[in-house]
Amino acid sequence: MRLSVITALSVLTLITAGCSAPVDPQAGRGAAAIAHYGCGSCHTVAGIPGANGKVGPPLTGIGSRLYVAGMLENTPANMASWIHDPKAINPKTAMPKLGVTERDAADIAYYLHDQ
Repeated sequence: MRLSVITALSVLTLITAGCSAPVDPQAGRGAAAIAHYGCGSCHTVAGIPGANGKVGPPLTGIGSRLYVAGMLENTPANMASWIHDPKAINPKTAMPKLGVTERDAADIAYYLHDQ
């Protein structure tokens, strides 16, 4: 009996090892862009190593908040606009314009909206 349990567990392990969940490419690009642009130097972001900044608000869970930047309805498009050019939305914001491309901003917004 013991041998059959061990065999069954071994087979189950082999089966599930090849069935890992697919990685979402856009979320992966967003995570990479967050690291590339150094967002974690000012913000805490779940899933991004070293992203534990305390200057700006934490971005973990931002997808469930009502507003982006305190003034825009929280949609992926609005979040991407804010990330791409925060000074165009609010010239007095402390958030700098980092030269984030539109595609990178969309990928970052996608990643953050799912956190």
